[in-house]
Amino acid sequence: MIAIARFEQALSQAVDFRAELESVKAVLSEAAGFISATVGQNLDEPTLWVLTTEWENVGSYRRALSSTRAKLEAIPVLARAIDEPGAYE
Repeated sequence: MIAIARFEQALSQAVDFRAELESVKAVLSEAAGFISATVGQNLDEPTLWVLTTEWENVGSYRRALSSTRAKLEAIPVLARAIDEPGAYE
């Protein structure tokens, strides 16, 4: 299962935002069922960002998001994602 979260962030905040996404990636990587994650900045529109995560299954992904640490550290950042479907099989 792949989860994609896209973001739009001012270019002036790129360094700080990358650090925030890397922190989210670190939190999620500790969850059972986590396979991999990638943070990327769009080459053509540098205000666009993506966090792509891969999971063993959708249950693993949902359980990871419901952990206390994710609620405190990851969800506040993920809540700023562009509102669009992001879960893929």
